[in-house]
Amino acid sequence: MPDRVFAIVAHPDDIEFVMSGTLMRLKEAGYELHYMTIANGCCGSTDMDAATTARIRREESIAAAEFLGATFHESITNDLEIFYDHSTLMTMSSIVRKVRPRILLVHSPQDYMEDHENACRLAVSAAFIRCIPNYPVQPPQPATNQDVAVYHAQPHGNRDPLRNPVVPELVVDVTDLMDRKSEALSLHASQQKWLDQSQGMNSYVQTMHDLNREVGRLSPRYEYAEGWRRHSHLGFSSEDVDPLYEALADHATHLGSS
Repeated sequence: MPDRVFAIVAHPDDIEFVMSGTLMRLKEAGYELHYMTIANGCCGSTDMDAATTARIRREESIAAAEFLGATFHESITNDLEIFYDHSTLMTMSSIVRKVRPRILLVHSPQDYMEDHENACRLAVSAAFIRCIPNYPVQPPQPATNQDVAVYHAQPHGNRDPLRNPVVPELVVDVTDLMDRKSEALSLHASQQKWLDQSQGMNSYVQTMHDLNREVGRLSPRYEYAEGWRRHSHLGFSSEDVDPLYEALADHATHLGSS
């Protein structure tokens, strides 16, 4: 069975903004990809009602997951209803136990909105809970004991909520993947007008390019890159486990290393 990577984020299109290039690299390295947005995207429109918006955004997410070659996992909440509570954590823990990821890709712990931060907390806790048999998960799923390495993506805008720059410790070269990243993001077509109006992104594809270019400039060699910070190993793996770098060493650099 191939090693698995599980990308868990808040909303449809979050994966494409900050993770899709890394997922493509891991696919090339033989990893099995898994794709989940905790929320269904129902608030992402100024023109359509919530049910219609959620349905369209689900269809777009399925198309994006298929484009990346990833297994799609259904959303479990509405937008702005990603809360760190027992019911949601039981569900997320069951899903993570079932997938048994070797690598978990999640949002930054400090990001520009609560949905992103709570999605991060839920995913990290679910990974921690994977090996705790006395924690009740729903639906029931047996505990697992595999090592899992958790990596945090760059926050949106490459800055924390107080506007401070966030510097990753590992950058993954996505220069030659930008056309494919753009195609994947463009599959979320319903978001063009919404992001223009709600967040001032005149072109969400161009915004993705700009953010990846900013991360690329932090490295000595990449024009475009995605950045990662590794979570503490405590409760997840041995200290020296770093499967993301091990899998992508030919396309990745630890900042500060030669």
